Amino acid sequence: MGRGKLRIYLGAAPGVGKTYAMLSEAHRRVERGTDCVVGFVEHHSRPRTEVMLHGLELIERRELEYRGSTFTEMDVDAILARRPAVALVDELAHTNVPGSRNAKRWQDVEELLQAGIDVISTVNIQHLESLGDVVETITGVRQRETVPDEVARRADQIELVDMSPQALRRRMAHGNVYKPDKVDAALSNYFRPGNLTALRELALLWVADRVDEYLQEYRGEHNIRSTWQARERIVVGLTGGPEGRTLIRRAARLAEKGAGGEVLAVYIAASDGLTSASPKELAVQRTLVEDLGGTFHHVIGDDVPDALLEFARGCNATQIVLGVSRRRSWQSVFRPGVSATVARESGPDLDVHIVTHDEAAKGRGLPVARGARLGRSRIIWGWVTGIAGPALLAVLLSQLVPELGLANDMLLFLTCTVAAALLGGLLPALASAAFGSLLLNYYFTPPVHKLTIADPKNIVAIAIFVGVAVSVASVVDLAARRTHQAARLRAESEILSFLAGSVLRGENSLDALLERLRETFAMQSVVLLERTSEVDPWTTAASVGTGTVVRPEDADVDLPIGDDMALALTGRVLPAEDRRVLGAFAAQAAVVLDRQRLVDAAEKSRELAEANRIRTALLAAVSHDLRTPLAGIKASVTSLRSDDVEWSEEDKAELLEGIEDGADRLAALIGNLLDMSRLNTGTVVPLIRETDLDEVVPMALGGVPEESVDLDIPETLPMVAVDRGLLERAVANIVENAVKYSPTGQPVNVSASALASRVELRVVDRGPGVPDAAKNRIFEPFQRHGDAPRGAGVGLGLAVARGFTEAIGGTLTAEDTPGGGLTMVITLPIAGDGPPVSPELPTSAVT
Repeated sequence: MGRGKLRIYLGAAPGVGKTYAMLSEAHRRVERGTDCVVGFVEHHSRPRTEVMLHGLELIERRELEYRGSTFTEMDVDAILARRPAVALVDELAHTNVPGSRNAKRWQDVEELLQAGIDVISTVNIQHLESLGDVVETITGVRQRETVPDEVARRADQIELVDMSPQALRRRMAHGNVYKPDKVDAALSNYFRPGNLTALRELALLWVADRVDEYLQEYRGEHNIRSTWQARERIVVGLTGGPEGRTLIRRAARLAEKGAGGEVLAVYIAASDGLTSASPKELAVQRTLVEDLGGTFHHVIGDDVPDALLEFARGCNATQIVLGVSRRRSWQSVFRPGVSATVARESGPDLDVHIVTHDEAAKGRGLPVARGARLGRSRIIWGWVTGIAGPALLAVLLSQLVPELGLANDMLLFLTCTVAAALLGGLLPALASAAFGSLLLNYYFTPPVHKLTIADPKNIVAIAIFVGVAVSVASVVDLAARRTHQAARLRAESEILSFLAGSVLRGENSLDALLERLRETFAMQSVVLLERTSEVDPWTTAASVGTGTVVRPEDADVDLPIGDDMALALTGRVLPAEDRRVLGAFAAQAAVVLDRQRLVDAAEKSRELAEANRIRTALLAAVSHDLRTPLAGIKASVTSLRSDDVEWSEEDKAELLEGIEDGADRLAALIGNLLDMSRLNTGTVVPLIRETDLDEVVPMALGGVPEESVDLDIPETLPMVAVDRGLLERAVANIVENAVKYSPTGQPVNVSASALASRVELRVVDRGPGVPDAAKNRIFEPFQRHGDAPRGAGVGLGLAVARGFTEAIGGTLTAEDTPGGGLTMVITLPIAGDGPPVSPELPTSAVT
């Protein structure tokens, strides 16, 4: 029995109509006579969805007891016993109640598929496991119920249920999604237009990537090499010259004209490594194309036009951007340039743009050395010259100038042999020497027309002719081999230089290194495998490309790295001469992997050390700074409760005031400790909205005497995009710190001004100031500057202020006040340029 087929309705958010679409499909199938049952559908009390259940067979749910409550889950056994053709299973990412057959509903679906039952299911984009971090960034909430991406990608059909944010919000306002008492909270939090737009874009991009996978798979299965212009993919051919920047920018402008356009810059390097490209210029162009949103590729190929066209067709490109040839006009007489060749051979499915630039027709500088390996055409011409040349020469000499003389005849035949050696190498030259000697013997040495030689001098002449011909051919072949060796050594030295440079630069990207290896050797995939011992199975440490393997013996090329690590490559078998460079890549990959793990271990150690430092400082704060106000409160309360002393009303008021001051100080200290804990754990989720500073700053001054602050906040300031509560806490901490250090009679000045796309809030005091070396240290937790008295705080006020300011997209810096003192500068984004809205997700939206 074959595996069942899975169809998924994917939505960007709850309420877009996934369940309704699934039930509509079920009714269509039932009308066609398909045996279809409802395994599990959650209608959430939505009337229109509930009506769609009528006329469909429902499988009774299974009841489970958990912690004194009764829950219902899908009865997998009942569905397997019923064996329908199609089962409807809603909410694929749902977590089953403990005690169920499987922990996750997608695991229940896998059982149904294995049994040959087709399944139709639903899932929201927020529940895909790989998008958890992205969705958390958008919504501010981490999804607890997720489904592995691989489960969704294995689906036979994925259908996006799309709805505009405005339409979804109207549905909610009409009560079609949530109950009326939950609508306002949902609309003002999770279902904001910005959130819904971002989630919708995320869903569209995920489905688009899945469509690309389907398309590539289909083209590969059917061996389709022509370009299908489903989306604009623009390949930029780079030579390493300065004109590459112009070509990249032109391609980026072409990509912007079409939605979803993609730019792929490719540099074709000859396999012998001989190139006139500047590594520095290529590095600049790689950075430029990546900054413009494209990708850079390094491809090996002896024939640049063929390699470029092969790459373009392999990635289903629609356009190629090339520059006008830098070769001078006279050079085109001997061989057409790359641009002309690509334009001629691109065919009707690829548009070729020839872009002019400042370097056109200026020449390439030093000539590029040609490869030592002779091409097929040169070898063919060598054989033609070596065989047909002497034959034609023999006919011409015997018919036209029969009395030219044996010495001149031999020189002419030697010319053909030399030409054959220059064109085709050793073998054509040897064949030409042998064939020419026979022709000389037959036509020009007495007795003619016989393969005999009467005069011994002629024997010596022909022997000298053969020796000279063989010597010339050997020299040419030796020079070719030496050139090839020099080319390979140069290519290897460039690769080794790159690897050494990556070590010196401290690059730790293992995937980038393996991708460079894959492109250098034109392989299909590269995998770094490791194991803990010889008896343990191999595990994948890193991989790039498609068709990766899980064992070294399954690869086309495998290279051991020590006893418990190996590099596996698939695509083709590499010659033995490439294993030296491959070994250098393998050693560097092992080093990068170890470095990554050391960096991770160092980061964990640093976090542990920081946590230990904060813990030690916290204990010190609790042991002194928190106990001081508690001791004062305790003493005042004990005095008030004492029966031995008759306190006057003034004394009682003074003791009560001491209790109140101690409680306020204790509350402030505990508040700062809690705020710092929230910052360290990353649980501060700002609610960004447009705000006027003149509404927030005055509220932050409630904790200081009114006469201690001069406030100057113009009403004409533009609105800022901030979280009002976090900004108020940050300003309050900064102002309280400034008032604490300001001299008596010198009020703190709080002012604001607009600069370009930001607003600056400045808190100026006339206190002792802070040296430049300590300006950053005062923002660290548990830091007191100078001779600040114990008991004045735990040193968290400015650390909390900076943390809150950065959480809302601003910055907090310290400057010297002209004339003495310290100025705290808060920079905030003007509304419209701030960070995205990140509200809390209501419980009702999770399901």
